[in-house]
Amino acid sequence: MRQADDDFTELMNAAKKASRQAYCPYSKFPVGAAVLTRDGSIFSGCNVENASFGLTICAERNATFHAVASGKTDIQVVAIYTPTATPTAPCGACRQVLNEFGPSARVLSFCDGPEVIRLTVAELLPRAFGPSNLNE
Repeated sequence: MRQADDDFTELMNAAKKASRQAYCPYSKFPVGAAVLTRDGSIFSGCNVENASFGLTICAERNATFHAVASGKTDIQVVAIYTPTATPTAPCGACRQVLNEFGPSARVLSFCDGPEVIRLTVAELLPRAFGPSNLNE
């Protein structure tokens, strides 16, 4: 599985596996995410909640920050898993962070049911503010 393929099974498996590590005692909503970078690397993350709710980190940002911490800043695909009957799209904060490192990245939100949300970051966050705005 790599960018040229339309089969993102490895990426989706990494997201689902990451959800098992979620720390979510408040929401009881474990989320896992995995990002695929241009060079084919996969980085995963889960949501980590905090009693001070504003300090919670979502799975998508956790995975993205793992990639960035490893020197990878060009995200091509994001897979997001929720253990629900229907898929859940990323929150606004995650959309903004994904825009920073992959404005044209494909986003696959999947769940325990058959439905998959397949959009790009640009479709999820139209007319986004990002690095290109600072270079004008």
